[in-house]
Amino acid sequence: MILKLKADKDNERLDIFLTRMQPEFSRSHVQKLIADSHVTIGGKVRKGNYRLHVDDEVECTVPEPQTVEILPENIPLDIIYEDADIIVINKPRGMVVHPAAGISSGTLVNALMYHCSDLSGINGEIRPGIVHRLDKDTSGVMVAAKNDRAHLSLAEQIQNKTAHRIYNAIVWGNIKEEAGIIKGDIGRHPVDRKKMAIVHENGKPATTHFKVLERFGEFTFIECRLETGRTHQIRVHMTHIGHPVVGDPKYGVSRNGKVKGNFSIKGQALHSKSLELTHPVTGKQMIFDSPLPEDMEKILRKLRNHS
Repeated sequence: MILKLKADKDNERLDIFLTRMQPEFSRSHVQKLIADSHVTIGGKVRKGNYRLHVDDEVECTVPEPQTVEILPENIPLDIIYEDADIIVINKPRGMVVHPAAGISSGTLVNALMYHCSDLSGINGEIRPGIVHRLDKDTSGVMVAAKNDRAHLSLAEQIQNKTAHRIYNAIVWGNIKEEAGIIKGDIGRHPVDRKKMAIVHENGKPATTHFKVLERFGEFTFIECRLETGRTHQIRVHMTHIGHPVVGDPKYGVSRNGKVKGNFSIKGQALHSKSLELTHPVTGKQMIFDSPLPEDMEKILRKLRNHS
């Protein structure tokens, strides 16, 4: 893939410019592209600290990802529903959805490849069948496609917002409103590239609807409905309004570096509760539901007893 970009500021560093213009790239990825001479200005290779001039023509060649051998693994799956076209599973907290840098085994994809004779190939060798994803430490309902027809239909439903996803979360603090809507473009954090944030430039529109289910003084149990599906969307939006998800190791860290309200939970108290979709072949409307995991139920029992 070749990217052709034009500088819109004077005196901006080349590496900062590329990171700003391509928020899906991490800063380390950008620096490696530059170091490997994949970035040129007017046909000349430049270093990351090169200062740009307005209208400089920047060309970046992004190499195709190296082929990674993904092996089927006999990992137990909690299957909610399965037929010839789709499989719906209840993903446990702690399971990575698909292989990534440094992770080639133990993922949901490895398990699906063992269980299913075939998966859709639209997302390539690393993400076969994966239409949408959940963070490693978010549990709950996920659907995967067994063929390309199903994949295209499900992806279109998510894109057109006709597939509905509802999450449950336990968040820090007492939310005053009974319900609300959070809107804010999400992109790479301007300082910490491993995090997402609400940004004013180069972000993607994101909308989260929330409703209070129970209050516990210092904590609130909520339901969230996603209108969009950005990376870390609920976690970023709830942190933005001052109510980070309990136990969130990335967005729920206090000033002293401790994770706020973790209750010994391994990861954030966020669960994909239900998924409503139209079956890609039969056209039947289907709703899949997943009970709260025991770790979140334990937190709620403790909060109810104390309140």
